[in-house]
Amino acid sequence: MEEILRLFPEKIRQAVFLKVENRWDKLQEIRFRLQQPIELIFNDRTEWLEGKRPDRNDSIFVLNQLSEFSLYQMEDELREGYITIEGGHRVGLSGKVNTVNGQVKAIQYITFFNIRIASEKIGAAVPLIPYLYKNQYLSTLLIGSPQTGKTTLIRDLARLIGTGWNRVGARKVGIVDERSEIGGSKKGIPQHDLGKRTDVMDACPKDEGMMMMIRSMSPDVLIVDEIGSKSDVQALLEAINAGVIVICTIHGNSLEALQKRPSLQPLFRQQVFQRFVVLNGQAKPGQIHGIYTHSYENIIQKPGCMMNAVDWRASFHRNHHADRI
Repeated sequence: MEEILRLFPEKIRQAVFLKVENRWDKLQEIRFRLQQPIELIFNDRTEWLEGKRPDRNDSIFVLNQLSEFSLYQMEDELREGYITIEGGHRVGLSGKVNTVNGQVKAIQYITFFNIRIASEKIGAAVPLIPYLYKNQYLSTLLIGSPQTGKTTLIRDLARLIGTGWNRVGARKVGIVDERSEIGGSKKGIPQHDLGKRTDVMDACPKDEGMMMMIRSMSPDVLIVDEIGSKSDVQALLEAINAGVIVICTIHGNSLEALQKRPSLQPLFRQQVFQRFVVLNGQAKPGQIHGIYTHSYENIIQKPGCMMNAVDWRASFHRNHHADRI
C-alpha cells in the first residue's frame, strides 16, 4: 500500500504502517483531521492513532502529495471534493468552501481528508452472476446504503461479463465511471481488472456519459454507479430503448423505499429492471438480503437460474455473506 503511505509525512507514515501491520485487506478508510487523532476504520472495528494529531504543515504535505505540487491541476477535483489516486483509492476532501454566485468554486482551506481504500476483490460477484443471466444478461439494480459493497460487486460483475464465465462468452461492457470508483482510473487507465472487453468513460457525468458510451462504443452491457437523479433516469430509459442491458447501483435501504421516490417512478412503471439485488446494511459489506425479480419475488435458493459447476445457491441463503466481499 505504498500509494497510500506516501501521502503522509514520515512520522505519520510510520505510525500508520505499524498500526495496520498485515491488515490492509481489512482497512476501509483512513480519516485525517487537523488537530485530531487519526482514525483507522476496519471491517469490524475503528482504531485511533492517539499520539498523532496532524497540524497545518502535515495537511500541506498531504495536499502536495495528492497534487504532485500543482494545485492548479487539481482545480476540477477540488470543486468536486475528491481525488482519485494510483491504485484506485479515493481521497475525500472537506474544509472551507469558496462559492461564486451560489456555486461551489473550490475547497480553499482543506482540513479534513478521508482516504477510502479501494478493495478490488476478484471473484466477489461469482456467486451472484448466475442470478443475473437467463439466456442473456438481465438489467439489474443493486440497492444498498453506503459501505455495503455495491461498487465492489459491480466492479467484479464488469470483469466477469467482459471476460466470460462458465459457458457464457465475453460481452462488450461499457462503464460510465463518474466518480472514478469502479475502475479507479488514473489518467484514463483503470487501476482495477474490469475484463478484457470492457471500455471505460471516466470522470464523465452519468447522464451524458451513458449516451456517449452507447454511440461511441456500442456496449452490450452498460454499467453505472450511484444513479438517482431525474437526468440519470431519463438516460437509463434511453439506454434501454437502444437495446442495451444496464446494471447499476443506487443508495437505499430497501426496495420498498425506492418505490416511493418520485424520480424513480418511470423505472418501475416501465419495468426497466428484471433483477433487484438488496444488500444488507446491518452487516459486513457484501451480505445479500434478497435477489428479486421484476415481480418482486425473492429467487434466492430457487431453481431457474443458470448455475455454475459449483452450486452457488448455498452461498446465498438470506443474510449470508457473499464470498466475504
